[in-house]
Amino acid sequence: MTIRTRFAPSPTGMLHIGGVRTALFSWLYARRAHGVFILRVEDTDRERSTEEATQVILDGMRWLGLDADEGPFYQSRRMDRYREVITQFLQAGHAYRCYCTKEELEAMRAEQLAAKQKPRYDGTCRHRNEPRAGVDPVIRFRNPSEGAVIVEDAIHGRVAFANSELDDLIIARSDGSPTYNFCVVVDDMDMRVTHVIRGDDHLNNTPRQINMLKALGAPPPMYAHVPMILGADGAKLSKRHGAVSVLQYREEGYLPEALLNYLVRLGWSHGDQEIFSMQEMIDLFDIEDVNKSASAFNPDKLLWLNQQHIMRSTPEHLAVHLKPQLAALGVTVSDDAKLAAVAGAQQERAKTLKEMAQNSVFFFREPQGYDEKAAKKNLTPDSGATLEALHAKLSGITEWTAAAAHEAVNEVASQLGVGMGKVAQPLRVAVSGTSVSPPIDVTLEVLGREAVLSRIERALEYVRAL
Repeated sequence: MTIRTRFAPSPTGMLHIGGVRTALFSWLYARRAHGVFILRVEDTDRERSTEEATQVILDGMRWLGLDADEGPFYQSRRMDRYREVITQFLQAGHAYRCYCTKEELEAMRAEQLAAKQKPRYDGTCRHRNEPRAGVDPVIRFRNPSEGAVIVEDAIHGRVAFANSELDDLIIARSDGSPTYNFCVVVDDMDMRVTHVIRGDDHLNNTPRQINMLKALGAPPPMYAHVPMILGADGAKLSKRHGAVSVLQYREEGYLPEALLNYLVRLGWSHGDQEIFSMQEMIDLFDIEDVNKSASAFNPDKLLWLNQQHIMRSTPEHLAVHLKPQLAALGVTVSDDAKLAAVAGAQQERAKTLKEMAQNSVFFFREPQGYDEKAAKKNLTPDSGATLEALHAKLSGITEWTAAAAHEAVNEVASQLGVGMGKVAQPLRVAVSGTSVSPPIDVTLEVLGREAVLSRIERALEYVRAL
């Protein structure tokens, strides 16, 4: 059997990290088994579904690298298929038209609550054969009234639901549009889904969906209902806990693999290991090892993991994600080799790519001015002689490398009889505009001869004007 999993978000809101974790678990399970991962956009709610939310789903999955083998499929484009199955259900007696009005249903509910009963549809129209004038009927699935549905959940274990507790679900509204729970069943059958991994808020939908699959003669998939993610305060994760959309993490400078590493560890573990590559996640993850209790989201832990992934990444990989961060600051980079060199120089010093970009602008654009505190301390009338000596020594370098630059700065320090810092700091402020940068020799090599000499000349003009 080929394992086939699916991620089926609804574009009625932004793709958030709870959804991303579900997508990740489904993707990893399929990848480990050399199976098929399907992306399905459940956009039957036309009033609440938006193009923006759909695009965030597609962009987010692309950024995360959670590539689909099939899809994206859109439920809104499968309406003919749903109508076909509804007709099939009606003809086979698995569904019926319900003519109860909204007012009658509300009265039924109020009566049941007053009698301390669970509110549910009482089957009034189960045996009605005649239409009711002036009422557009809904269509309900005729749920079995006896027996039980046993869900063998990969995370929660064996869960039993008595059919007597399940009322007859509406599968088509009065305007003919199919409902979510029905569309899911048809899609999972048609797409031959073998494993449904989703949030545990869907667990109560499962028995009804299994009953509909049985009515269609289709084998139910294996289910795994993933516990929710809580905020640090123990409440359900929401907007007030942080990012609304997964793409906000991209904007904030997180690496996709760091976010996925963090999410895979929410409810799953492999010994004490904290840092995982994507391949390690694929090799080690098993849905049956996921904890059944909820996990708390910790932004500080995510930030730490991001820093670890930045430090362990290749400069070339970092450069791909650094480029849009620099573009957001108005810096267009055409030299990919230089960009990788900058990323390599900065990767030990940044917790996010956004921070890295902010600290790297000077590599691509001459600073408009100097940091006031840094200039006051390092660009003084006394530093003029140091800068002149540096300009002369650096101008004489034949092969511009970090090693040659280091030797030149060292020779100027010896020549002036001062420590290395007394020479390096004025030089650092001159070329970067601040007192903080990667090691000065690396900074000079990446900047290049022309930029370095030009910026020293500018700093000399600044000093002479004091």
